[in-house]
Amino acid sequence: MKQVNLLLGGPQELWPQQLKKSPTEIVGDWIGVDRGTLFLLKMGIQPKISVGDYDSLSASELDLVKAHIQDIYYEKPEKDDTDSELGLKLALEKLHADSVTIYGATGGRLDHFLVNFFMLLEPCFRTHTANIVMVDQHNHLSFYLPGKYEIRKQSDKKYLAFVAMTPVQHLTIHDAKYQLHDAQLDVPVSYASNEFVNDTVHFQFESGTICVIQSTDQSV
Repeated sequence: MKQVNLLLGGPQELWPQQLKKSPTEIVGDWIGVDRGTLFLLKMGIQPKISVGDYDSLSASELDLVKAHIQDIYYEKPEKDDTDSELGLKLALEKLHADSVTIYGATGGRLDHFLVNFFMLLEPCFRTHTANIVMVDQHNHLSFYLPGKYEIRKQSDKKYLAFVAMTPVQHLTIHDAKYQLHDAQLDVPVSYASNEFVNDTVHFQFESGTICVIQSTDQSV
């Protein structure tokens, strides 16, 4: 399977520990999105692609990017797609990713996070939904289309949330601390602060899109 990682320009203090301490050990090709390209270069990682309007970079920083990256996609600030949307499209369409992990998508401006979060609802990403995750220091976000699923507890996470990103029909959550049976959700809602009882939780639903968040309050 082809793994591709995106690094966006979110605050470095919210990066997961592996990205902070041993980034070169993370498996897969990289795409730098705007300032994320500069971060990658400073960590000794050569991204396959860089994309953005680069409005967050100084002239000297942009010169550094140009000197090290051959495949650069320059975008005007006035555009329909955000830099993160363009980066994800390149991961799927040009690098033919089977799975994508997105770093630096949280923190900082709330409107930026919401764009990154809700872009998974776009029709062009829908068939890839199950293969895209977002990761930061405290959270792991995965996305699901209708079906039956088993999710496994991550050893460094305590909490579990089910976020209905759209209206959702017939949501059932089995074998978690707080269970749910055949819920009809007419508006987006977050069922937060649930927990695993054992190593796995099962859930199912018949329509809509759900984000599952495993999270922790503590840095590890």
